[in-house]
Amino acid sequence: MSAHIDNVPKWVRIAVGILALINVAYGVMCYFDMSMLYHAGTGVDLTNSFIKNASYEFASRNLAIGLALAFVTIIKGAPEALTILTIVRALIEVQTIIQSVVQANISAMLLIPVAFLALEIFIVKTLIGVIKKEEALQN
Repeated sequence: MSAHIDNVPKWVRIAVGILALINVAYGVMCYFDMSMLYHAGTGVDLTNSFIKNASYEFASRNLAIGLALAFVTIIKGAPEALTILTIVRALIEVQTIIQSVVQANISAMLLIPVAFLALEIFIVKTLIGVIKKEEALQN
């Protein structure tokens, strides 16, 4: 684990903090309005208990990832923790992109996860550089 947590650029912490807030907000909003999860959900019965439980699971996953990112950002956690949590968030974006492509639901709404994924890849690349720099300083 890194000893020098201040080597993480401020813009990375701000960007990760914004991503965390987006995840928390999305998770909370999905609890109250499940239709947000189903972009092309014509005919989806939102009163079905299975659909409700699956929606709540998805919302809680986003909420948990957002809270973890926020917590690590606020306490100025180690770059390794920020990297792992950002990779987890990026995997969700990959899942969204794959689902959209498989369902042939390619629209302007696909640009949002693609933009977030690009930002997350750039953040992870930056954090890996910080981790390598810190390891070099320790040796």
